[in-house]
Amino acid sequence: MARNTYGQDERLETPFEFRHLLRAGVYLKRYRFKMIVAFVLSAVAAATGLLSPVITQKALDEVIPAGDMKRLFVLAGMLLGVFVVSVTFSTIRSRIMTKVGQDIIFDIRSDLFRHLQELSFQYYDDRPHGKILIRVVNYVNSVSDMLSNGIINVILEVLNMIFIVIFMLATDLKLSLVVLAGVPILMAFMMFIKKHQRQAWQQVSNKSSNLNAYLQENIVGARVTQIFTREEENAKIFDGLSKECQETWLEATKYSNLIWPGIDNVSVCVRAALYMVALLWLGPESVSIGVVVAISSYAARFWQPIMNLGNLFNTFINNIAYLERIFETLDEPVLVKDKEGATKLPPVRGDVSFEDVSFSYEEGKEVLSHVSFHVKAGESVALVGPTGAGKSTIVNLLSRFYNVGGGKICIDGTDISGVTLHSLRSQMGIMMQDSFIFSGTIGENIRYGRLDATQEEIEAAAKTVCADAFIRKMEDGYQTEVKERGSLLSQGQKQLISFARTLLSDPRILILDEATSSIDVQTEQALQQGIDAMLKGRTSFIIAHRLSTIRNCDRIFYIDRGGITESGTHEELMAKKGDYYHLYTAQKEEVQ
Repeated sequence: MARNTYGQDERLETPFEFRHLLRAGVYLKRYRFKMIVAFVLSAVAAATGLLSPVITQKALDEVIPAGDMKRLFVLAGMLLGVFVVSVTFSTIRSRIMTKVGQDIIFDIRSDLFRHLQELSFQYYDDRPHGKILIRVVNYVNSVSDMLSNGIINVILEVLNMIFIVIFMLATDLKLSLVVLAGVPILMAFMMFIKKHQRQAWQQVSNKSSNLNAYLQENIVGARVTQIFTREEENAKIFDGLSKECQETWLEATKYSNLIWPGIDNVSVCVRAALYMVALLWLGPESVSIGVVVAISSYAARFWQPIMNLGNLFNTFINNIAYLERIFETLDEPVLVKDKEGATKLPPVRGDVSFEDVSFSYEEGKEVLSHVSFHVKAGESVALVGPTGAGKSTIVNLLSRFYNVGGGKICIDGTDISGVTLHSLRSQMGIMMQDSFIFSGTIGENIRYGRLDATQEEIEAAAKTVCADAFIRKMEDGYQTEVKERGSLLSQGQKQLISFARTLLSDPRILILDEATSSIDVQTEQALQQGIDAMLKGRTSFIIAHRLSTIRNCDRIFYIDRGGITESGTHEELMAKKGDYYHLYTAQKEEVQ
């Protein structure tokens, strides 16, 4: 199954679209002054460097034959000065553009992260997390140099070629035409490999994404892998994905490696033709040795910017696919967001109503169909029913993690689709089955939802949910560092910390989605007093697998077949001997 999931390639965009580079100009504009300074420094360094062949020509044709040692030392000093200016300006430019490149990385990565935090649960449901991660880390690193140095270098190399052509033509017109005759040949060669090279690097992008996604999932699921002894099978799948990555990389580099030899071969042929024309056709009477050396030097320099442009073209081809993926992520629509003109939800009492609500994760497969109910402020409601019936969907819709497909949900009579997400969720406490613990201290994890909480308030919340005792037994107490996803904690301890975190936020509406599923019965019984304290005065929705924990709820909704099939207190539903009765008695028999 993993092979099928992570072996799927992302759609390839076909022609090279210049609009992606134009769009990237948004990031370049922020640093245009620094880039202009860097460009001017580079242009001066390049133009200064072109004086070397002229100085050499003067030395060979005039100064050395005349035996003028004083003038020769002057020319040597000029050559040294040209070298110092060129190197100094190039070094300064390099430092400026290194900083600009890192600033661009920061900006793009920051925009990606902010956008990813706004995307709905559905976006993450549909994609392996590794494929998302590679875009934020690897792809941004890859395109940064292209956007900073790359674009400046393209302009600079084009200007460099123009300067070289001008200097060549000023030195000797006929020999310059010999050099320029190689340009059409090279252009035809570059156009030939362009299409294949672009497609090859897009395939590298796809295969690297597949490999990263599979690797990320297996790191997170390492324990499950070992429990089911899947090491060998997973290694085979990884080797297959790695092999695909290797093969596409080799195929792509095959085309990339054709550029340098192609340019080099054309350069060698042109310079050979240059010597033949100069010495055999025009003859030493028409062309001096100084002119030949100067034109030969310019010819070598002329092909250098072309070779550099070929390498830059190679870089652009390699990275434009990454840029496409980055913008594709930034363009991902935020499905759940504040509507235009959304108002702030005032402090709520907790009166909740679902009015003819329908919802489906996939088109044509409704999870909820025309669901309606009303929960009074301060009332506790338990949601029970078979797996996949829609219990978690109801609380997810109430929290606006998804938009309803039809109908509306109101809190205190206000349609929640018209209020800001922050004002809605800041008044809700949501305790999920998967108690996520962040890297950091235990105290920081409890304070996560309320940054202004004092240490006394943190400890009070932990005591209420029976977490204080085990926290104090740890080496550094509340300052104990927990690793990624709370790897040093048991599942039960994670849930207790999450309980404390939720309680500390002091929500008006409380949602407990299988919140005690990983807590042993003894701890749960001790915790029940804390849970009762949490429920007091709050509207609460409780999803629990162990039905014994929800007997004291004001009402129980049995969710099945797209809606609420039964509603009432525990005693009322038991008396009906319907769906809830059969579920409760079956579970009780299992325990016995």
